[in-house]
Formats: sequence, C-alpha cells, structure tokens
Amino acid sequence: MSNRRTFLKQSAIGVTALPLVSLPTLSSEAKLPEKLTVLFQGDSITDAFRNRATYYPNNMQGMGNGYVHHIVTHLMGNYPTTQWQCYNRGISGNKVFQLAERWEDDCMQLKPDVLSVLIGVNDFWHTLTSNYDGTVETYESDLRALLNSTKKTFPNIKMLIGEPFVVKGGTAIIAEKWFPAFAAYQKAARKVAQELGAALVPYQQVFDDALKVAPVSYWCADGVHPSLAGAYLMSKAWLAAFEKLMK
Repeated sequence: MSNRRTFLKQSAIGVTALPLVSLPTLSSEAKLPEKLTVLFQGDSITDAFRNRATYYPNNMQGMGNGYVHHIVTHLMGNYPTTQWQCYNRGISGNKVFQLAERWEDDCMQLKPDVLSVLIGVNDFWHTLTSNYDGTVETYESDLRALLNSTKKTFPNIKMLIGEPFVVKGGTAIIAEKWFPAFAAYQKAARKVAQELGAALVPYQQVFDDALKVAPVSYWCADGVHPSLAGAYLMSKAWLAAFEKLMK
C-alpha cells in the first residue's frame, strides 16, 4: 500500500490537474446591451463544419464545432436575458477577395453591431498549394478596403480582427516555406486593425504559449485547424478582446 500511495503521488493520476486558462463571465465593466447582432466571418477555422443551410442566428448546427461555438454557447448561457443574435458565416477555403464577393449577403444584410473577422491563412497558404498569385500587399489592401466600406455604411460598428496564425510543428507546415514569409500577413492584419480602431485578437501568441504546455498535436495537429482544445483557447482570447471593446 505504501508503494502504491507513492506511485499515485508521483504519477499524473495522483496530481490535481490545473487548467491552462479559464473562461470567466464578462466583467460588469463591459457595457452589454440588451440587443446585439454579432457576426463571425472567415475561412475554415471559423466555418468549422457548420451546417450552412442553418442560417438563422443562435442555431447550434449553424455555429460549427470550432471557436465560434465556444463563444456563442458561453454568451448565451451566461446572459440569458439578452436578445443577442449571433451568426457564423465563415466559409472554408476563403481568402479576402472571396469574402468581398459575398459580403452583401453574408454581412451587410445582417447589419452587425459587432463584426469578427479571421482571414489570411489561405491568402498565404494557397500561394504554396493552389497557384494563387496574391501577395501580402493584395491581402492588406483587400482587407482594408472591405472593412473600410463596411465601417462607412455602419459607422458605429465594433470590429474584432483575428490575427492569422500558424502553429509550428503542424503536419501541414513546412517551416522553410512558411517562415518568415507568413509573418508579413500577420503584420498586415495588425496594421489594418490599428487603422480601423478594431480590437486585435492575438491568436499567434495564444498558440505559442500553449505549445509550452502541450504539443502541437494536442492544440492544432496540422498547424492550421485547431482541435477542440485549441478552439477553446481561441474563444478565451476572443472574449477577452470583446470585453475590452465593449467597455
């Protein structure tokens, strides 16, 4: 028995697990209106296998199984007296110009109060894999034009721009092809966010920190598409940025 107790104390079974992050309720300092339309836009990371036929707000199947699902369930579960409408309109494979092609239907008609955009990984990745000839200058100018036109129509809109990210060591990532070239796209996203007064969600730092705790296979096996745990970390970062934006 003595040996068994020693083993339990020294093994993972006998250690109390401590969370890497918690997902707190937004503080009372955040100004949370009774009515709010929140729109999530982006590529496959936002799409996350959502049912695109389920286009009404707050529908579980329409949220996908990624970070948007974590965020919306948290908001709806913690603030049941609000009349918030949350939409996921991410589409797998999209680059910025493809957002622009569907923007009238998938953004402007929804009249969002809060717009969250995570886009950019395909704008770079597809130059390596799909003969796409866009450049970082294309990405930056297209993103700026799209969001500026949106803000012109909805001057009071609040925006969150997700930093495009890549998790080093992922199976889809060939380091010498991605680095340092991809960093220019991240810099462009940060620049546009600053120009527009948008909140930047620092996803790259989120995953860099996560790799100190568990391997890439746990958080984001291919380096691009987060696991359930990785999506949770993204939602944590998004909610922190959202809270600052709403103060």
